[in-house]
Amino acid sequence: MPPWLYWILLGLVAGTLAKFLVPGRDPSGCIITIILGIVGALIGGFLGTRFGWGQVTAGAFDLRSIGLATLGAIVLLLAGRLVRRL
Repeated sequence: MPPWLYWILLGLVAGTLAKFLVPGRDPSGCIITIILGIVGALIGGFLGTRFGWGQVTAGAFDLRSIGLATLGAIVLLLAGRLVRRL
């Protein structure tokens, strides 16, 4: 499977989990959820590497990558909500 397809699948899973775990209304569609998850994976990979928790790896669809990507997506989702309220 091509690496870009892994990133899309990881983005979809992480974005969906982040929206499920963070309460509130988010009227965005599937594409925005995928983008949220992909950018969240980048943020989660940065934070995970920085704090020694591991990293998000393309081509490896494991629980650590999903967890870090979801954590990054939650951070991004909360930051977006904070900016919208200002």
